[in-house]
Amino acid sequence: MYVYVLLIPLVNWGFANIPTVPMPDGGNWAPMAIVTGLILVVRDFAQREISHYILLPLMIGLGLSYFMAPAEIALASGIAFGVSEMVDYIVYTTSNRPLSERVLISSSLSAPIDSALFLLIANMAIPGVFTWSTLMTSVASKILGAYVVYRLLKRREKKRATQTPV
Repeated sequence: MYVYVLLIPLVNWGFANIPTVPMPDGGNWAPMAIVTGLILVVRDFAQREISHYILLPLMIGLGLSYFMAPAEIALASGIAFGVSEMVDYIVYTTSNRPLSERVLISSSLSAPIDSALFLLIANMAIPGVFTWSTLMTSVASKILGAYVVYRLLKRREKKRATQTPV
């Protein structure tokens, strides 16, 4: 949970301070999009740990963001994380699937929403950050990160299922 709280202001600081990479369509890809994908997965683990109280760490992380990033970035982050958190909440409360599948499903649903909302609002602070290529690379990097975690968790789940009880 503490990692989740600290990653939120870190990624917002990064969006404001780490240079973007020019994209062919004139937009800019923010390398911090990869870290945002990590936050979505870390949030899944934090939610598993503290259940419905996940909104409190989210609020703390966003509060810290206002000290580390421009207000537009913190606002964009707050709205994007808030909406994607509701998607995660629905996946976690309505699904009894294994953790590996919930991570992949929730990230696949929340990454496009999170990315689009964040980039649209962050575009006020970083003009040109929202383009279709920026959106697609942001979503793809988040889902790729979630897929890697999915594969690791799936392997661990299979290993546990094949172990014989002592």
